[in-house]
Amino acid sequence: MKIITCCSSINEQGQDFKALVFEFMPNGSLNRWLHIESGMPTLKNTLSLAQRLDIVVDIMDALDYLHNHCQPPIIHCDLKPSNILLAEGMSAQLGDFGIYRIISESESMILQNSNSTIGIRGSIGYVAPEYGEGSSITTFGDVYSLGILLLEVFTGRSPTDDMFRCSMDLHKFSEDALPENIWDIADKTMWLHTGTYDSNTRNMIEKCLVHVIALGVSCLRKHPRERTLIQDAVNEMHAIRDSYLKFSRPLVVEDGAGTILQ
Repeated sequence: MKIITCCSSINEQGQDFKALVFEFMPNGSLNRWLHIESGMPTLKNTLSLAQRLDIVVDIMDALDYLHNHCQPPIIHCDLKPSNILLAEGMSAQLGDFGIYRIISESESMILQNSNSTIGIRGSIGYVAPEYGEGSSITTFGDVYSLGILLLEVFTGRSPTDDMFRCSMDLHKFSEDALPENIWDIADKTMWLHTGTYDSNTRNMIEKCLVHVIALGVSCLRKHPRERTLIQDAVNEMHAIRDSYLKFSRPLVVEDGAGTILQ
């Protein structure tokens, strides 16, 4: 996210007030669109499949930029829906760099002396498991968080959902559904944006969902270096999104309340 300016002043209680001013994001966080706090799901408060694909492409482009195109590289450390904000056109921007880490120029993947930091870097449900074992902060940790995020965006299930207890978690829940039971785990609010469709459209949607969930699972492998590299994940996600949009665009119409597929 772009920082517009900063300010330093005194508040009404006479205390120091310091703030960073960011660009206003009128559509709030991704979290509010995935997990509706009140009311019934409608076209106006849920996301279509196409919107979700666009959003995750934006997120992955941002992560690839931080890891591979910044000098020195930056590790976000807290990738989750509440830290992803949506602009007026529903484009996604990555925010909240409060616990980010910059990789030493002398190292390609591991932050020097990162074991000296206090506590696990990240949020429960999204933080890479190796961090809990005292491992150094790496870009692979962000990739793990990305995997959880991808599963959450397309299943509508939070990794801290009450249904995930004992041996069941979002990773296993999603992986077990591949490929035959993908419709059982897909977020049903997506279908509010979808009208009647033929077998070709259903097959295209199913293929898209299987590829996205499989990509998310590939980012969650136990050993960090076995996880899909972010640059490879970005290329695959662009291909998945572009393939779906190429197929779906001729079928999109406006019904006055939103966009649906016919």
